[in-house]
Amino acid sequence: MRTHGLAVIGGDGVGPEVTKQSLLALGAASDRFGFTTEITEFDLGGERYLRTGDVLPDDDLVALADYDAILLGAVGTPEVAPGVLERGLLLRIRFEFDQYINLRPVKLHPGVPTPIAGLTPERCDMMIVRENTEGMYVGAGGILRRGTPQEVAVQESVNTRVGAERALRFSFELARKRDRRLTLCHKTNVLNYAGDLWQRATDEVAAEYVDVTVDYIHVDAACLYLVDSPERFDVMVTDNLFGDIVTDLGAAIQGGLGLAASGNLDPERRRPSMFEPVHGSAPDIAGNGWANPVASVLSLGMCLDHLGETEAARAITDAAVSVLPELTTMGGPDMGMSTDQIGDLIASRVVG
Repeated sequence: MRTHGLAVIGGDGVGPEVTKQSLLALGAASDRFGFTTEITEFDLGGERYLRTGDVLPDDDLVALADYDAILLGAVGTPEVAPGVLERGLLLRIRFEFDQYINLRPVKLHPGVPTPIAGLTPERCDMMIVRENTEGMYVGAGGILRRGTPQEVAVQESVNTRVGAERALRFSFELARKRDRRLTLCHKTNVLNYAGDLWQRATDEVAAEYVDVTVDYIHVDAACLYLVDSPERFDVMVTDNLFGDIVTDLGAAIQGGLGLAASGNLDPERRRPSMFEPVHGSAPDIAGNGWANPVASVLSLGMCLDHLGETEAARAITDAAVSVLPELTTMGGPDMGMSTDQIGDLIASRVVG
């Protein structure tokens, strides 16, 4: 029997609540498709930090490296300053495990309301590939004369040919599996150093993928077209900062953060990849059963697909999507079902 090691970080707020539903679906899929999962839960997040002062101890990082994948709920509490958990936990895992691809599907499902008037599901089905370990998020820069009228803050974007090219190659391979259309999203007219590197790398890699149609769009124009004509995009590849922004816009288009799944991938599988819903910990609604677990379950589907359990991944994804038309809202107190009820319904449909 196939066995996969899964590290689970429930985290804070609604994170443990939505992760619980994903694990329920995982159990149903394991029984149906004949594989086992060895699950270890890690106590990491804001509450751990407030108790102990630890964000991600080295021992936990070493332990995480032994797993096949990581399933994350959400982290963050109001008592922890911004940046502590993001850099000390999430970004550290991404960088240490070289999860250089952030993959986010943007897909409008039937029966799901969207803020875009006239948008129908067949017009919105894309994958956004975000370079995940470089750009503005490397932490390069500094502050001079802090707290004075002469204060200067410098934040540098670091882009390498290796980093851009491997993200591009992943994107071209993905495009080949889909509609064979790829769009580079950047700001080459202003960011003439980083943008030039990305454009030249795209042109050179594209020569090896003559069967893929390649387009370019400025990131500001991409935001317009995501709203106006999302069918323009199939696979979009972009840098770390732009990817962080446009994927949240994509989440809004597809119905909200409660539906937005993601994977932080090491495509070479040297170290574990990490899968998480895009939404935050929402401490204001934690414990009320108002959190939509669908994004977490869809992230689990991406995880199983990465682990080679393609049939189970498809069953979990289909089951999660099937409940959406039955919800009155995509999250909050008026969903029509509680978090647990949605999780139970998804698990029952995974079984078939």
